[in-house]
Amino acid sequence: MQGKKVRFGRFLLDAERRELLREGIRVQLSSRAMDILCELAAAKGNVVSKDQLLERVWPGVAVEESNIHVHISGLRKALDDRESGQSFVVTSPGRGYRLIGLQTTSDDARKKQEDFDANRSQINQQIKYCRTSEGVRLAYAIAGSGPPLVKAANWLNHLEYDWTTPVWQHVVHGLARKYTLVRYDARGNGMSDWDVDTVSLEAWVSDLETVVNAAGVKRFPLLGVSQGCAVSIAYAVRHPERVSHLILYGGFALGMAKRSPELRELRAAMTTVMRHGWGSDNPAFRQMFTAQFMPGATPEQAASFNELQRRTTSPECAARYFEASGEIDVTELLGKVTMPTLVMHARGDARVPFELGRSMAADIPRARFIPLQGQNHLFLEHEPASERFFEEIELFLKR
Repeated sequence: MQGKKVRFGRFLLDAERRELLREGIRVQLSSRAMDILCELAAAKGNVVSKDQLLERVWPGVAVEESNIHVHISGLRKALDDRESGQSFVVTSPGRGYRLIGLQTTSDDARKKQEDFDANRSQINQQIKYCRTSEGVRLAYAIAGSGPPLVKAANWLNHLEYDWTTPVWQHVVHGLARKYTLVRYDARGNGMSDWDVDTVSLEAWVSDLETVVNAAGVKRFPLLGVSQGCAVSIAYAVRHPERVSHLILYGGFALGMAKRSPELRELRAAMTTVMRHGWGSDNPAFRQMFTAQFMPGATPEQAASFNELQRRTTSPECAARYFEASGEIDVTELLGKVTMPTLVMHARGDARVPFELGRSMAADIPRARFIPLQGQNHLFLEHEPASERFFEEIELFLKR
């Protein structure tokens, strides 16, 4: 199984790294259970006898056959998929066990990944600056080659840090592989001006207008992520001649403060926490947001997102940004969107509820809605949602 990855159901087994993921979330297995799983996966659906398991999992050690039963039972519990009701470890009476539902992603997938990594190392981004009509200095980046694709800014972007962090790197590099990707840091965060007079939806739309004009792109697909979806919708309705396709991921049309009195109170409390704890050396304050954005993150990914928050903006800017996004309301604009629109949203999104994405899509004429598997607001690199995200965009833009 050296160097091979195997997918079955919602699970991905990386035998070389001895890592099992369920929709991007690490599944804990005992060492022996992992050994058994790797042996079953290596058999490619064929039966592995109990004698073979004893020989390969406990080499040179005399153990009772009951040890197999114990670890098979633990393995089955770890692989329990209540949603599908499927059991992946099947007993072949009198013979042994086999793993079903396999989709091997070894040779071709490994070559594809190697090509992806090689292309990633060859892509460079160029960072430039421009100014809005009121003098706000904005940083924007151009990377990749091919037809243009503009990504609207969202909360917590940093052009340089996002290019290398495990949180955003796979997204921006993945897009820059096939498109000339134009992205920017909106006012109040990243490499753009932090100390600004106005932070609002209207100001963010103005930032997008300024950047696309400075970059010289005339007509382009527009990608919005999270709160950047509302910015993209407002821009697309205002400039339908500029936007060829609209792509929205993990977004909402109505901000948190406008959804209910309870959520308004909660948001006010969170804003107070931001003003007092955001810049602290102790990441506990920022971890609260990390847990919402990426509940399935590895310790490395969580630490990276904590650091992204600290680097991206000041406590006061973070609070102002957070307040402004809570007041977003583009519900009346949804019916005015005229270009082809693709909406994607993770079913278990812990930050922006799935229903907000689905209802937003329902109110956009002829919008295509794609539910993705996962619970992270921004999908992680090895989640099935990551591959699906790029595939859907490529197919959508070919239409």
